[in-house]
Amino acid sequence: MLRSPMGERLADRRGALLDAAVRVFARKGFRAARVGDIAAEAGVAHGLLYHYFRSKDEVLETIFRETWQLLAVETERIEAADVPLREQLRRFARVYLGSWLVTPERIGVLVREIARSPQVGQRVDEIDVVFQALARMIEAARKRGEVRADCDATFAGWAIYGALEEILTGWVLGQLPGEEEDVERAVSTVVDVACAGLAA
Repeated sequence: MLRSPMGERLADRRGALLDAAVRVFARKGFRAARVGDIAAEAGVAHGLLYHYFRSKDEVLETIFRETWQLLAVETERIEAADVPLREQLRRFARVYLGSWLVTPERIGVLVREIARSPQVGQRVDEIDVVFQALARMIEAARKRGEVRADCDATFAGWAIYGALEEILTGWVLGQLPGEEEDVERAVSTVVDVACAGLAA
């Protein structure tokens, strides 16, 4: 179905508000930020934000959900690719860690704010989509003989994701260099270590 010009304008304005919120949360922190700060950053009237979002918390929730949905779609696409596990893991790591180069402010907000959010437990089902896909990739590779027979695909998927998340957190907190060459080196290292441990 084609989107109407009015629908496109509403989507553009909503997207602009989310982008403004990311900049404000990155600069001030979620707790210190006010709805008025987001509206001012977006150059709109204070009340307009409430036309799209009920609260500042819903804005943060939307930033998380939309970002995670993009990762879920990419992960399912990678799972569907007819390539060996090493290449699947490389593609996943490149998407996950490469997000730092594309949207560092957004990634910083997610790493700093989402893990500390009391609603994180309510997101388990959404988050689990990515972990299940990783586990299925590893299990399929085990059946193809690429992965050792005694491998627990679920724990292996969590271990790989955990390694990538810690690297991303290190970049956000300034503990690791995070330039483009560092991303490529991190992708190669995690994939090499994972595949060495999983190899049949």
